Amino acid sequence: MSASGGTKAIVAALAANLAIAVSKFVAFLFSGSSSMLAESVHSLADSGNQALLLVGGKRAQRAATPQHPFGYGRERYIYAFLVSIVLFSVGGMFALYEGYEKIKHPHELEHWYWPVGVLVFAIIAETFSFRTAIKESNVLRGRRSWKEFVRHAKAPELPVVLLEDLGALVGLILALGGVGVALLTGDGVWDGIGTLCIGVLLILIALVLAAETKSLLLGESAGADEVQKIQTAIVAGETVTGVIHMRTLHIGPEELLVAAKIAVRHEGTATEIATAIDAAEARIREAVPIARVIYLEPDIYSESEAARGADPEATPGGPSTHPTGH
Repeated sequence: MSASGGTKAIVAALAANLAIAVSKFVAFLFSGSSSMLAESVHSLADSGNQALLLVGGKRAQRAATPQHPFGYGRERYIYAFLVSIVLFSVGGMFALYEGYEKIKHPHELEHWYWPVGVLVFAIIAETFSFRTAIKESNVLRGRRSWKEFVRHAKAPELPVVLLEDLGALVGLILALGGVGVALLTGDGVWDGIGTLCIGVLLILIALVLAAETKSLLLGESAGADEVQKIQTAIVAGETVTGVIHMRTLHIGPEELLVAAKIAVRHEGTATEIATAIDAAEARIREAVPIARVIYLEPDIYSESEAARGADPEATPGGPSTHPTGH
């Protein structure tokens, strides 16, 4: 996994969640708090999720094969999608079940100092993990808002860890609130309510992760800045006069496929056109290094065809965003 895959943030989150999961479960055994049980399962699920991200990153590095000629870069998307399923089922649904049971059969908390102490420790540990994820993400985020970063990041690991850590911190605060109110009132129902809130939170985060990773699995184009750089690089030479239409596709977080029909001068010889295409490919790779697979098809520009507009059937995915004709 590349540096942009956020390996440091994943390992930090994994270490924190394993320690927190053990401490939460010990607190549950001493106190009987359903919030602590739900939170211990939450941390255990998060630990499994980070392990999935590491496995996905490792498997994505396999070399291309005849059966998979574009490599295995999308494995990172598949494992990120599995994370959302685990978070929804193991984390969210379990917490809802535990919350319902505690509200239906409430009992007073025992040894209250265990859950309170563990929750304070967990909040501190998750804060450090969250801080690491934020620091790693800021390297890639640039001037984008956090919402834009989560929605448009091509590497899924950092958005996953960010949302997991954010959910963990909010969940810990909810658990602490549920335990605190239960202690103040002597009514264990509040512990169950806190557990229900944790379940709802985890399910919402899981749905956001599922939606974003589904988009990556379906195949996303390059960002607007990268598309502009590619177009500029293509027409920088003398032989290529324009881009008739172009499609880009992420075949992995750091792997981009570029396919374009380009307009060339009609008086150019086959050798000149071939040389111009090679030069254009070199310029594209220099401008956008992640452009690993490039297909450029030369064509003669036609003003009459340009006036008619793009043919949706000739350009899969709908009308071209650059209908200059051919």
